[in-house]
Amino acid sequence: MKILKVFFLTIFILTAVSQAQTITDALRVSESGLGVGARALGMGNAFSGISDDASAMFFNPAGLGLIKRLEVAGGLDYFNYGNDATLYNNKTNYSSSATNFNQISFVFPFPTLRGSLVFGMSYNKSKDFTSALKFDGFNIGSNSMIQYLEEVKTPLDDQSYKNSVPYNLFLSDDTGKVSVINGKLNQSGTTLQEGGLDSWTFSGSMEVSKNLYVGGSLNINSGTFKSNREFYEDDTKGIYTNLETAPGNAFTKNFTTFYRNDILDWEISGWDLKLGTIYQLSKLARFGATIQFPKKFTIKETYTFDARSEFGSNIVNLPSDLKDYLSDKVEYDITTPFVLTGAASVNVKGLILSGEATLTDYSQTEFSNAKGISANYFAGVNRDMKELLRAVAAVNIGLEYTIPQVGVRVRGGFMSQPSPYKGDPSDFGKKYLTGGVGFLADETFAIDVAYAHGWWKTYGDNYGTNLSRVHQDISADKMLVTFSYRF
Repeated sequence: MKILKVFFLTIFILTAVSQAQTITDALRVSESGLGVGARALGMGNAFSGISDDASAMFFNPAGLGLIKRLEVAGGLDYFNYGNDATLYNNKTNYSSSATNFNQISFVFPFPTLRGSLVFGMSYNKSKDFTSALKFDGFNIGSNSMIQYLEEVKTPLDDQSYKNSVPYNLFLSDDTGKVSVINGKLNQSGTTLQEGGLDSWTFSGSMEVSKNLYVGGSLNINSGTFKSNREFYEDDTKGIYTNLETAPGNAFTKNFTTFYRNDILDWEISGWDLKLGTIYQLSKLARFGATIQFPKKFTIKETYTFDARSEFGSNIVNLPSDLKDYLSDKVEYDITTPFVLTGAASVNVKGLILSGEATLTDYSQTEFSNAKGISANYFAGVNRDMKELLRAVAAVNIGLEYTIPQVGVRVRGGFMSQPSPYKGDPSDFGKKYLTGGVGFLADETFAIDVAYAHGWWKTYGDNYGTNLSRVHQDISADKMLVTFSYRF
C-alpha cells in the first residue's frame, strides 16, 4: 500500500498536468490545523469539553452559552516549519515561517428570563499551509528525471515524441529516446509552500435545559495555497562532458544541468457547519460532543510548468507552445469527511484536566464537479482514497492550574494525530507537546500565551518508486498570543 501512496503523491510530476490532482491535495484541506485561541493551544487543544471563551466558536459552539458578558478577543500567531531532508545519505535542513492574525472574535450574550442565549461572530485562521523542503545528493543509480520524462508523451501532433520535454531540450536523440544520459547525476531541489485557510464564523448557543447547552457554527471559508517546486540534475562528475546528448548537435557535448519548475496556485472557497453540545455537572465537570459536517471546498487551480537545459554557456529553454500545453487552469470541489468529537473536563480545586478524542474517516474524502479534468480520473482517485486511507482517532489531553490569589494560569498538553494512510508506522503521525501561561485580571481582561512543538516523519519520491526518495524529519513550532476583554 505504501508504494501506491508514493505513486499518488508524485503523479503530477509524471503526467500531463490536466490530471494533476492527488490524494495529497485532498488531505491538504481535510486534515485539521492547530486551531485558534492561546488558552486552548496551551492545553493541547483539548478544549471541546471546556469552550467557555470566544474560541468556542471554533472548538464547540455550545460553549458560547457559558459566557455571560460581552467579549472581544483577538490573537496573533507565529508558525515555523522545519525539515531535515535526507537524499542518498546527505542531510539538508530547510525551514519557512509565517506570522498571521489568528483570531478576531465578538461574543454577544442576550438577556433572558431563564437560561442563556448567546451569539458570536469571528474571523479565524483555521490552518496554515506553510512548509519547506530542500534536498541535495548524488544518485549513483542509472536513472534520472530526464529519463523518466521520456515516458511522458504530450501529443500536440502525430509525432508525440517530438513534443516530449527531453527532446525539446536536446536531451534525447531524434527517436525521442534517451541515448546517452544514464543516471549518475547530482539531484537537488527545493519546495516552498505558503497560504492558509480562513473562516468567517457565525455562531449561536442556548441553554435548552438546566446546565445543558447546544450550539452551532456556520463557517464561510476562503484561502490560498501556493507551491513552488524547483528540481535540478547536474553532471557534477563530468560524465557527459564529451558525449552529445542529442547526436548531431555538437554543442550538447558539454551537458551540465537540467532544471524543472512546477508552480501550483489555489484559490479556495467553501462553507461548513458544526454542531455541539455541553453539559455542565455542577462546578466539577463538563462533558461535550461535536459533529463537524463535511466541508465543501471549491478549488480554482492554476498550474505553471517550465524547464531548461544547460550546456556550458548555452541555455536551451522549453518552447513556449509546449510550456503552455503543460500549464493548465482547472476547477473542482473537495468534500471532507464527517468529524466526530467527544470530550470531558474535570475541575478540582483550581486544577482542570481535559481530554477529547476525534474520529475522522479520511477514506470518505472525495473530489467532484471537475471542470477541465476527466471525470474518470477523479473516479479513480476517489477509489484509491477508499483503498489507501483509513479512519483514525486523534487524541488531545491538557491541564490548567490557576495559582490562587495571583490570577496566573499555567497549562500543558499533548496532541496525537495519526497518519491517515493505511499501514503507516506511528512515527508518521503528527505529535505535539504544548504549554502556555495566562493572566486574568478581575475576570475582565486576559492575556494568554501558548507554544506548541510538533514532530513527525514522511517521505516522497521525485519520480518513480524508491529511485530518488527523500526522507523527511519534520518539526513544527507555533507561538500564539491571545487578548480578550469582557465588558
